[in-house]
Amino acid sequence: MKTFKMISVGILIDDKIQDFPLVDGIIINQENSHRMWILELFIDQEHQGLFEGWKESGELLEARVVISYPENEPAGFRVAVDAVQQIGDHISVLLKGRLKRARTQYAEHLLEELITEGLSGEELLKRFESDMRERPRLKKDREES
Repeated sequence: MKTFKMISVGILIDDKIQDFPLVDGIIINQENSHRMWILELFIDQEHQGLFEGWKESGELLEARVVISYPENEPAGFRVAVDAVQQIGDHISVLLKGRLKRARTQYAEHLLEELITEGLSGEELLKRFESDMRERPRLKKDREES
């Protein structure tokens, strides 16, 4: 098994990524034949109801996680909530699932998408800079879901 520091996590809700500010977080690659990963989030308890609802429903969630360094590309996971445990004013949430296809070259795919939309010049530059900060889902990723 390998363990990594989780820098940030966002979950797709109604076609938008909602970030959940971390107090702390880790990711464990179980390195097993099922290619399973465990994500543990330590977050504010205000989100407890949401995660408990997902746990009850067994819904598969799309998570985007930045691992180890803030500059890293977010990694995509398809996960389910396995456990929610209150600890003081916070909750520990265990997510289990699989890493989606390796997503490299986000910038190149985003630029290609924006050019296809007909953007150019200053408009292209502003939208590219904005989308690189906010990291919206690319059309290519929405079609694969």
